[in-house]
Amino acid sequence: MFAKAFFLSAATIAAALTTLVGVASAKTQQAIFAGGCFWCVESDFDQVPGVISTTSGYTGGTSDNPTYEDHTAAGHRETVRIEFDDSKVSYEKLLDVFWHSVDPTDGGGQFCDRGHSYTTAIYAVGKDQLAAAQKSKAQVAGVLKQTIATEIAAAPAFWPAEAYHQDYYRKNPLRYKYYRYACGRDARIETVWGEAAHQGIATH
Repeated sequence: MFAKAFFLSAATIAAALTTLVGVASAKTQQAIFAGGCFWCVESDFDQVPGVISTTSGYTGGTSDNPTYEDHTAAGHRETVRIEFDDSKVSYEKLLDVFWHSVDPTDGGGQFCDRGHSYTTAIYAVGKDQLAAAQKSKAQVAGVLKQTIATEIAAAPAFWPAEAYHQDYYRKNPLRYKYYRYACGRDARIETVWGEAAHQGIATH
């Protein structure tokens, strides 16, 4: 009886240690993407398993504390900062999701939204992300056989957008769905990517 109880306790402890090791090895990382309207980018990435949170904001301009009213004049893009669990989703997979949620050949904006603030970019957090992003851009160019307009750069400061922009697609679902449809986002993605729309370039 004692031996059986000891065995069960040891097994329980081993299972707990395994769980703790798994938790310790998991690491929360950040990724920053500019993919046109940040409402849509939030919506797309919130559906990816392993993504912990998304935050709309502004990146890449010359001013501090930009707002929706003045970010364009200062050269900021609409961006989304993504927190993800790298034990559940790789950065490479997030890159796949990003590419297949935009038209990377468009250097003038995205879909119905025009201008620099709506152009695409990957802001890499660290040297590993920068190398992965550059590699994936080359892969995309090979797949689409076109020049890729998406900028890749080291991540500068990220400034969160106003509260009413956060989770807009959840707070205003009817307005959001109408906007996304009227802007032609999904229709253009299917035109650009064909059967590969909303799919990854590679399996990770």
